Amino acid sequence: MKKILLVLSLILFNNLSYSADIVVNLTSLDWPPYSSKSLKQQGASVAVAKAAFKEMGYELKVTFFPWSRAVALAKDGKSEYSGYFPEYYSEDTEKEFIYSEPMGSGPLGFAERKNNVIQWEQLSDLKEYKIGVVQDYINTTEFDEMVMRKSLKTSTTTSDTKNLLKLVNNRLDLAVIDKNVMNYLLKTDKALAKKSNETQFNMKILEDKKLFICFKKGKEGEKLAKIYNDGLKKIDITKIMQQYL
Repeated sequence: MKKILLVLSLILFNNLSYSADIVVNLTSLDWPPYSSKSLKQQGASVAVAKAAFKEMGYELKVTFFPWSRAVALAKDGKSEYSGYFPEYYSEDTEKEFIYSEPMGSGPLGFAERKNNVIQWEQLSDLKEYKIGVVQDYINTTEFDEMVMRKSLKTSTTTSDTKNLLKLVNNRLDLAVIDKNVMNYLLKTDKALAKKSNETQFNMKILEDKKLFICFKKGKEGEKLAKIYNDGLKKIDITKIMQQYL
């Protein structure tokens, strides 16, 4: 009887250990329609990530934080989190994280007021305008470099919602934002919805930005990135995202 109990205990322990091994913990931010704890499936990007991991027999758990905190926790070697998402590509970030394969994309550009349409060809054409940016967001290499050099006049906030509110209240000329995010916020935020008919997406985009998961550097991160990338090949990313955008 003791031997049987011992065998059963070992089987149970191994099963529990296996279950723990197949759970992946990532951080994210409230960035609807791509990611938000209040959305169905927690948003388009989360739905894609969960589907890809599920194909490989893994369960994804996402915890939401303010963006800077989400990135810091993913970077912290002592935290339970294996990475964060959704993120744009940047060379600086690649030095600290392992990028996954792309998990969709979104058009990055400017929100503007309809009574203040701005035409531009090069970013240098925007030097006279006040542009809203979100703290610690990656935009485009050229844009971010010009911001760093103070070649552009920018105002920093902690969220896209705050940026859009400043725009509709005539405190900005432009606000850097993903088009899908802008459309979602103009429909769902009560303060913004009142002025949604006064706001539009500038005709010229900065870039159609690919979205990624950033995994921690190291063997575990490399392993998870490969598993996730293999899972992406098994799903229809566009079909999944279109359900939420």
